[in-house]
Amino acid sequence: MKEFQTNAIRNVALIGAAKSGKTTLAENMLFEGKMINRKGSTDEKNTVSDYRQIEMDRQISVHATMMYTIFNDKKINILDTPGFSDFSGDIVACLSAADTAVLTVNGQAGVEATTENAWRHAAATNKPVVFFMNQLDHSNANFDNTIRELKDYFGDKVTPIQYPVNAGEEFNAVIDLILMKMLVFKNGNGAPEIQDIPAAEMDKAEEMHNNLIEHAAEGEEALMEKFFEEMTLNEEDMERGLRLGIINRELFPVVCGAAKKGAGVHRLCEFIVNACPSPADTPTVKAQNGTEFHNSNDDPTAMQIFKVTTEQNLGDVAWMRVYGGTLSESQDLVNPRTGNKERISQLLAFNGKNRERVEKVNAGDIIATIKLKDGRTNDTLVDAKAGDAAFAEIPFPTPIFQIAIKAANSQEDEKLGTILNDLHKTDPTIISGMSRELRQNILQTQGEYHLNTLKWYFDNVYKINVETESPKVPYRETITKSARADYRHKKQSGGSGQFGEVHLLLAPYFEGYTDPGDLAVRSKDEYELPWGGKLIFANCVVGGAIDARFMPAILKGINERLEQGPLTGSYARDIIVYVYDGKMHPVDSNEMAFKIAGRMAFSAAFKNAGPKIMEPIYDLAVRMPADLMGAVMTDLQGRRAIVMGMDSDHNYQTIRAKVPLAEMDRYSTSLSSLTSGRGTFTMKYAEYAQVPTDVQNKLLKEYEESQKEEE
Repeated sequence: MKEFQTNAIRNVALIGAAKSGKTTLAENMLFEGKMINRKGSTDEKNTVSDYRQIEMDRQISVHATMMYTIFNDKKINILDTPGFSDFSGDIVACLSAADTAVLTVNGQAGVEATTENAWRHAAATNKPVVFFMNQLDHSNANFDNTIRELKDYFGDKVTPIQYPVNAGEEFNAVIDLILMKMLVFKNGNGAPEIQDIPAAEMDKAEEMHNNLIEHAAEGEEALMEKFFEEMTLNEEDMERGLRLGIINRELFPVVCGAAKKGAGVHRLCEFIVNACPSPADTPTVKAQNGTEFHNSNDDPTAMQIFKVTTEQNLGDVAWMRVYGGTLSESQDLVNPRTGNKERISQLLAFNGKNRERVEKVNAGDIIATIKLKDGRTNDTLVDAKAGDAAFAEIPFPTPIFQIAIKAANSQEDEKLGTILNDLHKTDPTIISGMSRELRQNILQTQGEYHLNTLKWYFDNVYKINVETESPKVPYRETITKSARADYRHKKQSGGSGQFGEVHLLLAPYFEGYTDPGDLAVRSKDEYELPWGGKLIFANCVVGGAIDARFMPAILKGINERLEQGPLTGSYARDIIVYVYDGKMHPVDSNEMAFKIAGRMAFSAAFKNAGPKIMEPIYDLAVRMPADLMGAVMTDLQGRRAIVMGMDSDHNYQTIRAKVPLAEMDRYSTSLSSLTSGRGTFTMKYAEYAQVPTDVQNKLLKEYEESQKEEE
């Protein structure tokens, strides 16, 4: 493979709704560049992109695929991303490395929920967007309605540079508003036949052409002056103006086609090469230590790993975007995260599962390598002379779905943990970990469909049976009034026995509390509990009723009960314990006896001290189309949500509310159902609050029954 200079490289990420034709478009782009001599199809399960078994089974993209094509002696790196929002991690990763997003839109369906998801990620990463209106060869295709939807959802910067002459089953021609010619697609792929615009289309074409010229002229002051002088721009000036508008996100051009037939793909590739930015046109990238990289060979070698995949017979494959310098095989670089040296053993250009070795790549290119010692997603690899110049981490989406997971065979729990770690390595939006508090392994994903994809891997690749259930809620227990209790632990079993008696008073902790007047506090210790809240432990024993050496044992017993509260087994918090009396035995008293006595006295007092269960409350923000707000609001009210306010954004509304975590199980699935996938939400922990009485009674009953079952 030849070496491409920075200005001869284009990096595009194909994004868009599921079934909008991204994989088919990628296949045709490779065919245009003669990277393949026969086009595959998703129906025949032989495309370059969707080559994994799960993708062939489901006939959708589940993982991103790295590809490239060569067009007009330019290299176009293509990152084909999944359409479903559950796989947003791959969308974000690929957008971070790309310079332009090509957003496919179904000319029949218009703007779908996952179209909006793709757009949001492109906007969040500040990437230029080119729309490819696909599937114009279907009977229900409607160009004008889809353009109106695009403008309605994404603004007036959406600008057609082509429009179809005959959208529908007979579709084979577009009017190109840059060339001001009609392009006729006679044999699918390849360069279209260029014809004059029919007289019947001329008025419409000229009107849209003039509108496009005005948009192009806005890209640069010199072009604007030339436009005012001549009232037009030539093709070269238009493409320059369009390029500047695209780079600055001041213009979002719309290209037309039918990828399944290959119609319009040649012109799209031409437009990408002529009007979309090369890496040399993109903004400077600044490392966290302030070092700037300009996508130039003159910079020190620096790149970021934006994705890690696992390929059969290769192991881990690191996908890298080069931001500075040149990269060659056997080159030594430093990973600032670890401080260790990494040698690039091989450079590989991938086209799906096919790969080709490359000796050298230049700044701006996208390439892969294998056999790194410790290369992870988000890691920077940099020339030693650049020091610790690490790039900022890619901001992956926060998981919105949680489930408790365990191996059906408990002996395979360790194996499951290893599998989940491997899955996180290839998809950072998969997060798992054992919760000591809940005593569950909690798996977090981007949605229920994301979870079902993992289950496919458990069944078909890893061959492990798993069980899932809703996560427990991390409740807290506390008290609302003072109460006293005592407990005598006495045990005799031959030889020395056990004896310890503890009298204590519990009181609720709050800022500005005062000690009871009838107790003489001899010492007091304050502890910040790991799960929040406080424990105040006061020694009020007089007259030597309990030796001071037994106080740590009493405290230990109380701490054990705090970790598994008397009401529901949840953590207890915000309690003051006054130990004021007790008894010892000169022979049988020991630390174990007083630990047990302290724990049991604490439990008895706790249940008489107006005990309350507290639940975690989250700040919730739900964004949905305005016409669906009523359904979302009704659902939230059923979840005990308290609405705090609402915000309007064009044709969307955002509801801000406080809602108990206990009511949010599988909310992502419910919201998707209510809004046909258009609703999104974020949650952030806010506080703990007391549960209503009816909820507390239900929780107490459930815990009591679970304890009986364990017995």
